[in-house]
Amino acid sequence: MWAIFGVAVAVAIGVDLGVFHRGPRRIRLKAALLETAAWIAVSLAFNLWVYVSRGREAGLQFLAGYVVEKSLSVDNILVFGVIFRGLGVPTESQHRVLYGGVIGALLMRALFVIGGVQLLSHFRSILYFLGALLLLTGLRMNYPRARKIQSERGWLVRTVRRVVPMTKEFHGDKFIVRDEVRWTATPLLLTLVAIEITDIIFAVDSVPAVLAITRDTFIAYSSNVFAMLGLRAMYFGLAEILPRLRFLHIGLAAVLIFVGTKMLVANWRAISTEVSLATIGAILALAAVASFLWPAGNANNARPQ
Repeated sequence: MWAIFGVAVAVAIGVDLGVFHRGPRRIRLKAALLETAAWIAVSLAFNLWVYVSRGREAGLQFLAGYVVEKSLSVDNILVFGVIFRGLGVPTESQHRVLYGGVIGALLMRALFVIGGVQLLSHFRSILYFLGALLLLTGLRMNYPRARKIQSERGWLVRTVRRVVPMTKEFHGDKFIVRDEVRWTATPLLLTLVAIEITDIIFAVDSVPAVLAITRDTFIAYSSNVFAMLGLRAMYFGLAEILPRLRFLHIGLAAVLIFVGTKMLVANWRAISTEVSLATIGAILALAAVASFLWPAGNANNARPQ
């Protein structure tokens, strides 16, 4: 199963990079939405294969993990928009950074998932720590959070520029360029570092949330991977829509509170995968419907620049 999973992911990435995105270009809203739908279709097809080969429970766990990771990645998208604007990344170069970030995230999530499963199998008390972490994160999401990055004053920018020689201007989709003397990094590499650090921070929330649904390493990791593979297209497709979903953060907070509670009470009362999936779906649907019924007066624009 791991071999089939690896081949499926490699083929999907190869087709996307080699056929649809061979060079830097601006990704329009319609194309991004179509790509997002295609990635969801590929993920659901893999989900069907898991259902058939591993059984009903494994299929439902994959779907629940995928939905949780996909919904929590919405927060990533909003922060990515802030990073791109703060560092002045051209729109046609943003997809290269996002794909580089996804490749790095695949490796980091593998470490997080494998480490989390091993910890839970050897130290049951970790269950309460992760559950409490998700509860606190969910409660914290209900408070306004500033998503700001200063392109000239941020600690990340200052640190990287002190260590790595860097050009002041972008060079298409290149992370490193060579002048007459040496190799030099471009601001696009700095952006990639910021994206990777952001993903590590968000993994602290999303990986425990998936582990609250399943302790199966294959299901937990594969559902994470397929949710992340469509993140780049999802960013370009939803960046203009997400600011209008004013209650979405409340919905995401409720999801984290629910899965945190599920993890905390697991030793006394197990919540089935069917109930978890239905509850998560209902929370997200309610947040979306409420956002359309009571739209914000002045939504902040987070579209790609």
